[in-house]
Amino acid sequence: MRRPISIVLALLLIVAAVAATHLRHRFSRFQRRHRGELTILSISLQLREGDLIFHTSRSAQSKAIQLATHSPYSHCGMLLRQGGEWQVLEAVQPVRLTPLEQWIGRGRGSHFVVKRLRDADQLLTPATLRQLRRTGLQYQGRAYDLYFGWSDERLYCSELLWKTYQQATGREIGKLQQLRDFDLSHPAVQQKLRERYGSHLPLTEPVISPVAMFDSPELVTVATR
Repeated sequence: MRRPISIVLALLLIVAAVAATHLRHRFSRFQRRHRGELTILSISLQLREGDLIFHTSRSAQSKAIQLATHSPYSHCGMLLRQGGEWQVLEAVQPVRLTPLEQWIGRGRGSHFVVKRLRDADQLLTPATLRQLRRTGLQYQGRAYDLYFGWSDERLYCSELLWKTYQQATGREIGKLQQLRDFDLSHPAVQQKLRERYGSHLPLTEPVISPVAMFDSPELVTVATR
């Protein structure tokens, strides 16, 4: 009789362990969501439409971008109000609006920085904001550009923001560079380049990096967490 009892006890212990793991995961998700809601609540009055938000992405290519640009910030988006809630217009796959709470949660350590045009009070009139919104939203559904080309057919994150502002306001946020201007020496960067381009690197392709926008004197920091 001992053996069947031992088997039952073992099964009960396994079930209890699985249940405990499931509960921990659910509690962890609840905590992240609760922290995200508190973060949005605490900064919502500081935000304006058209603000740019930066974080360190956890995507596969993020490390290569950080190494090549010498910056922790590897992804960015533009804040818009949609349905009464803050959304981030971003170039992922595809270009889309993402709830701000979800966007923040995707970043490493949920850290982010929000920046704004230094003369936003004068430049971003209601009419200009409407044009900025229309310009950005016209790109929804475009594919993500893995090759960092300058065509409008596919877009990467900072390209989307740079072109949206340039087309809607005439303002260029960040200096355009060429691929050759970045630090391509690290093995992780070289591996990504080989994956994307093989042996034919487009070294003269125009590029706007997240850090070029982040460091632009056109912007001032308005919030960080």
